[in-house]
Amino acid sequence: MAYKPTENISAYIHIPFCEHICYYCDFNKVFIQGQPVDDYIQALLKEIELTFKQHPTQNCETIYIGGGTPTSLSANQLETLLNGIHNKLPTHSTKEFTVEANPGDLTQEKLEVLKAYGVNRISMGVQTFNDRLLKKIGRKHTAKDVYQTIKLLDKHQFDNISIDLIYALPNQTIDDFRDSLNQAIALDLPHYALYSLILENKTMFMNWVRQGRLELPSQEIESQMFLETIQEMESSFHFQYEISNFAKKGYESKHNLVYWNNENYYGFGAGASGYLDNLRYRNFGPIQHYLKPLQQEKLPRLETETLSKKNQIEEEMFLGLRKTEGVSLKEFNSKFHLNLLEVYKNVLPALIQKNWITVNQEQIKLTRTGIFLGNEVFEKFLLD
Repeated sequence: MAYKPTENISAYIHIPFCEHICYYCDFNKVFIQGQPVDDYIQALLKEIELTFKQHPTQNCETIYIGGGTPTSLSANQLETLLNGIHNKLPTHSTKEFTVEANPGDLTQEKLEVLKAYGVNRISMGVQTFNDRLLKKIGRKHTAKDVYQTIKLLDKHQFDNISIDLIYALPNQTIDDFRDSLNQAIALDLPHYALYSLILENKTMFMNWVRQGRLELPSQEIESQMFLETIQEMESSFHFQYEISNFAKKGYESKHNLVYWNNENYYGFGAGASGYLDNLRYRNFGPIQHYLKPLQQEKLPRLETETLSKKNQIEEEMFLGLRKTEGVSLKEFNSKFHLNLLEVYKNVLPALIQKNWITVNQEQIKLTRTGIFLGNEVFEKFLLD
C-alpha cells in the first residue's frame, strides 16, 4: 500500500534509562544497571524505520529526546542513536532538536557528540537549587552541579537551554521557593518550565503521603508560588506562553507547541505515545515487552484509539487553552469546518461572566483567574 507523505510530523523519542529513580517520578523508566541498552537503541531505530514506512513525512521540524535520562547513555551509545535518527528521519528540515539532561550527567565527550549531530537545545531537570530539598526528593545532583553544567554548555556554545523547576515540594517554604526562583532567573536562560508537584500513583511520594510520612505545602502556598513565578518571570522578560512555560521572545519550545496545537507527532520508544492522522497510540512500557514485537518486525503498540470528531474538538480545546494566546477561531474553523463560538454557545457566556475566559474576533483564551483554575475550566469544554 502506498502512503502519501504528510508535510510535517515531529518526533518524540523515549529513553527509559536512569542512573537513579526520583521519589516523585512516574514516567516510564528503569534503573540502567544491567539493562539491554544497546538492544534497546537498535529496537528504537527499527521502530522509527517501520513507523516511517507507514507514516512518511517530508519534514521533521522538531525532535525531542526525553526520558528517563537520555544523557545516562554513554557517548558511544548517544552517537549510535543520533546517527540512526539522522539516517531514518528527514532531519534536513529540523529546526529544534532537544535532548533532556540531568545536571552532572553531561560530559565534554557527550556534549561533543550532541553538537556534532545537530542537537541545538538542552532541557535540564534542576527541580530546585536547595540541596536539602534535592536530597529529600531523591535527586542525586546538587546546586553546584547545575552551575558547572551550565558552564560546560556555555563552553560548547549551547545557548538554547531550558530548565525545569518543581514547586510545592515536601516541606518547601515560600522563602525556599523564592530563593530557587531567583537563582534560576539570575542564570538568564532563554526558557523555564515550572510545575507544581503532582502526586502520582506507584511513586514513593504517594506511598509516603498515604502513610502520613510526607507533609506538602497548602493549596494557598502553592497558588502563591505560582503567582510569584508569573510576576518574577514577567519582570525578567520571560513571557508566559503556556500555563507552566516561560520564555524570552523567540525561544518558546517549538516541540511542545506541537502538542498544544494538537498537531501530529511520532512517539518512539518504550511507553511513548504518538498522534498520527487522528490516531492516538501508546507503546508497551516494560523493556522486554517493547523489544519482542520489534524483533519480529512488528510495531510495539499496546493500544490505539481513533479519535472521533467530538474527541478531536475536545482535545483541541484542552490543549489549546493551555497556551496564553488560546485557541484561534480561524484555525479551529480550518481544522473542523465549524464555528467554535457556535459549537460552545451554551458554555461560553457563563465562563465569560465568571471571568474565566475572554473571547474576541480572533481567539478564545483563559484569563489570569482561568489560568489558576486550569482543569476546572477545561472540563467545561467536554461535549455532550
